[in-house]
Amino acid sequence: MVRASLAGTPPGPAQESALALVSDLIWARTASSHGLEHLRAKASDEGMDVYLFLRAASEDAALDQAHAILTDARAPLVSHGYHATATHR
Repeated sequence: MVRASLAGTPPGPAQESALALVSDLIWARTASSHGLEHLRAKASDEGMDVYLFLRAASEDAALDQAHAILTDARAPLVSHGYHATATHR
C-alpha cells in the first residue's frame, strides 16, 4: 500500500463527490500493468489521501508503480484542481 497526499479537496458537502471524482480519475488512467488492485480516497487536514493497494514485487516497486499511476493521472487531476503533494510508504 502506498499513500498519496493530494491538495485541492473542496470543504463541506462537495467533499464526498470530490473523493469519488478523484478515485474515478485515477482508475480511468491506470493501466493494468501498474498492479493497482484497490484504492481508497479519504479526506485529510491538508486535502485528501489516496491509498493505493498495489500488487508489487517490493516496497520500492510499489512506490515506483504509485508514481507512474499519479503521473498518468496528473493531467485529469490538475484539470479538476487537484495535485499530488507527496507519496508515503
